[in-house]
Amino acid sequence: MSVMPTRADGLSSLPGDPAWAVVDVETSGLRPYQHRVLSVAVLTLDASGQLTEEFSTLLNPGCDPGPIHIHGLTPQRLHGAPTFEQVADRIGALLTGRILVAHNAQFDYEFLAHEFARARSWLPVSQRLCTVALNRRIGPPTEDLKLASLASFYGVRQRQAHDALDDARVLAGVLRGSLAAAGELGLQLPVVACPPKQGIGYPPRVPKTPCAFRNPGPLAPGAPLVQGMKVAFTGDTHAAREELVARAVAAGLNVVGSVSRHTSVLITNDRAGDTAKARAAHSAGVPVITEAAFLALLADIRPGTTHPAPNPAIPAPRSSRVPTTPAALGALASRRILVLGGPHDQAAAVRSRVVDLGGAAAVNLSASVTDVIVLPGGEHDRRIPRVTERGLPVHAEDWLDTLDLGTESGPAGAPAPSPKTDMPRVLPRGGVIDLPTQQEGSQGWRVSAAWAHQANKDVDVVAFIVDEDEQVSYDEDFVFYGAPESPGSAVQLVTEGPDEQAIVVELSALPAATHKVVVAAALDGAGTFADVGAIEIMVVPASGEQAVAQATLDAATTERSLVLAEIYRRGPLWRIRAVGQGYDHDLASTARSFGVDITD
Repeated sequence: MSVMPTRADGLSSLPGDPAWAVVDVETSGLRPYQHRVLSVAVLTLDASGQLTEEFSTLLNPGCDPGPIHIHGLTPQRLHGAPTFEQVADRIGALLTGRILVAHNAQFDYEFLAHEFARARSWLPVSQRLCTVALNRRIGPPTEDLKLASLASFYGVRQRQAHDALDDARVLAGVLRGSLAAAGELGLQLPVVACPPKQGIGYPPRVPKTPCAFRNPGPLAPGAPLVQGMKVAFTGDTHAAREELVARAVAAGLNVVGSVSRHTSVLITNDRAGDTAKARAAHSAGVPVITEAAFLALLADIRPGTTHPAPNPAIPAPRSSRVPTTPAALGALASRRILVLGGPHDQAAAVRSRVVDLGGAAAVNLSASVTDVIVLPGGEHDRRIPRVTERGLPVHAEDWLDTLDLGTESGPAGAPAPSPKTDMPRVLPRGGVIDLPTQQEGSQGWRVSAAWAHQANKDVDVVAFIVDEDEQVSYDEDFVFYGAPESPGSAVQLVTEGPDEQAIVVELSALPAATHKVVVAAALDGAGTFADVGAIEIMVVPASGEQAVAQATLDAATTERSLVLAEIYRRGPLWRIRAVGQGYDHDLASTARSFGVDITD
């Protein structure tokens, strides 16, 4: 991934001043490997942001057009339209040599990549820019980051929502305003490198048959098998492995691909074998039996306990906002504080105090920052000139002491911001909220993780879908850069920029055995999270509404992996917890701790 510097006007200063291709697609669904593009619009802009060419067309997908109530594209309207293959060369020519710009850019990028692949070609795009990610950095005072909200803020007229051409025209205006705002803040643009993509990409793996029963624990000597037991196989078997797995699943057992302390039994014909699973079983005290013994036990398997179903009679909360009284909000309510300078442990302690006083700790300069605390060395930070230009109040660390004592009368020349009644909940480390219900048909949540633009470290955000034993049911429940989507698309990894990634969770699509989705981060290469600094997480409905929670998490000095947050079941509800627990080991070790079969 690359970071683009910005000129004073916010436009790219890469060699040759690359131009833009603003894109919008309307689709028959949300899964690019399954659904199709119904209409597409491409607007080309020069380096100054001026329109140079405009192209749009309806497309005949040869399938059900999906949610007509959203896009209005009926089979009758699409009849007689060209196929994507017929316009692929035209679209490719418009995109070549340009930075693709879209609202939720990964969505449009993946759909176009799959359409080009079906046309036996490839998407000629090497960089993309997401206007949602860009405006998340800018922090405009809007209710949310939906296209309509940003259009209103930047003064762009929207005539027909969910029309590809009108949305692309609106987006071009939003891009111009966003680039200007980024230039004023001195922000680097979150341009993501995406080398020309060929092929269908990552179709979902055939999911393992879910197990309906809870794990009853290890197989005791002389005892029968019980439905829900986690069983693993290793080494050669007399019967075909597929047959053994099918028989185990049909009997109600949970076949897993790795061995941990939660595995009930390992089946192998070589008790002295030196496989990774055999070594893990010996280390964890997991019982080991032969294939013949396993088949004999299958003849008399005992009934298990099913996973409890959520109780629909208890409604989920519709709001998890902060209290509305200033006293309850804290001295720094509605303030967003950027801490500059100081060693990592000192800066982390200051950010912790900011949160204790009811404020939000920022990791980057944005339009939403209200105050800046400068620690030793911070006066030389590259952002100080922008802070001065914007007239932001600048404080020393002892300013927080005056707030603790209740003697602070507001920054010189500027009153303290008025507390807002509708703002994201600021979660301290370990803080928990119930996730409120969303509009009908959507229970998707996005957990975004961002870090300082100048960190210069490769951070990988990952997710683990785990059961009540804190273990994945199978390796595909590990979502990471090499497998960015779980089977069934319940959990997805989205790259939002060089220093921002997100895990998107669709709660309604999670397997019944799911107890928790763990969101974590790890460093790729040398260094520790002390080199990265704080990680800021935002919890936002996937539909793009306002964030419901945020947290700023600091590891100490030696950690190389960090658990950021957990989305977990609590009876009929789902909750999210800000964790912030760091570990010295790498991503592979973290994955193994959740039961993923990782081989060195």
